Amino acid sequence: MKKLLISPSQMSLGEQENQIYQNILKQSSELSLNLMAVKVENHPDDFLLWCYELLNASKDRMNYDLLEPQQLPVLKKLHDQLISAISFLQVKTLRVAPWPIVTTFIEQHKDLIALDEQLRLTSYIASIRPQSLKDMIPEDLLAFSGKHMASLDPSTYNFDVEWFASTKSAKAFHQLLADMPDAFDDALSNIPLEGNITHYEYQQFVAAYLKAFSDGNEKPTLAPATRLLAMRRPDVFTPISNNRLDALCGALGVSKLKNTDFERYWQDIVQKIQTLSWFKMAKADNELEEQLVSIKALIPCFFYYADTTTADSSNYIKLLSKPKRSTSGTGKTKRRGKESAEILVDRALAADDIPEHIRSKRDSIINEVQKGRGVNETISLMRTIFG
Repeated sequence: MKKLLISPSQMSLGEQENQIYQNILKQSSELSLNLMAVKVENHPDDFLLWCYELLNASKDRMNYDLLEPQQLPVLKKLHDQLISAISFLQVKTLRVAPWPIVTTFIEQHKDLIALDEQLRLTSYIASIRPQSLKDMIPEDLLAFSGKHMASLDPSTYNFDVEWFASTKSAKAFHQLLADMPDAFDDALSNIPLEGNITHYEYQQFVAAYLKAFSDGNEKPTLAPATRLLAMRRPDVFTPISNNRLDALCGALGVSKLKNTDFERYWQDIVQKIQTLSWFKMAKADNELEEQLVSIKALIPCFFYYADTTTADSSNYIKLLSKPKRSTSGTGKTKRRGKESAEILVDRALAADDIPEHIRSKRDSIINEVQKGRGVNETISLMRTIFG
């Protein structure tokens, strides 16, 4: 372990990497005795791989029983530093990587990053994007704005809506979005669905977005706005989140954005990414690349740290793993609005494999879905009853 800890001092590290290394060393010093007890056989000569090895050693091979209670927060901080460092180093490769290297990385890591699930989300968003926010059913509005709730039926929403920057902590934003979605429609209407987006059009969006908050006490913040922009135009806008902002800004070589700095987001994130070679040369030679080209501004999100637990941490996977709701009448389930139930049922009944005698039970299916039962669960029950 001692050899592993000092090996980056022999590497040719840049200023940012060296500062990261010194911070990690400082954190490691408080755990030195525990770390020294971990056997290390792999000694990478690359700083990114070094971060992975130290994270693995301190996370999966350390004897937690020997840790004092006060050391646990220190260990967590060390893990957070290493994860942030890995995200920074991987996103930084986008400064120089050509398009083929970018797509190869994504394909090689598709299981770790739950790529299929993330692409199901982007495909679903594409299908509802032409609608105004005001006209969306509540479930679709949650999907577009990035907030998971248990009302999202996994048979319809077969993805975690919080991929690409969760907004679940932005309570004021979601309250305003629910109360006056037309105000956010006014903002998004300045961003065309196709073609180039000018600085002026972005400024008009910002002005309307800020205006939506003008009657309240809450200040508008940048992260939820970037989620709306990224879902409106995933080929132009990269969403940001507080826990990954350090890594993204560091990787792009810009100082960290404040959560209210809308102008610098345009200059230092949107325009900076558009100058990168892979972004400019993005083209589709296969089905996967065709999907990636259409959401190319989201690609930095695929380069953040992911491990074997990332895919299983999806809210969609967790919902699938939940026990079925009680039918005894003692369990509480969240009722859906009739409009939501009708739209969700009609989408499901439009599938080619639904027989006509099941479609004829539309009203009965809607009634069950309104009570909180899943769409596919209800249709399956109808198939069982009526053959």
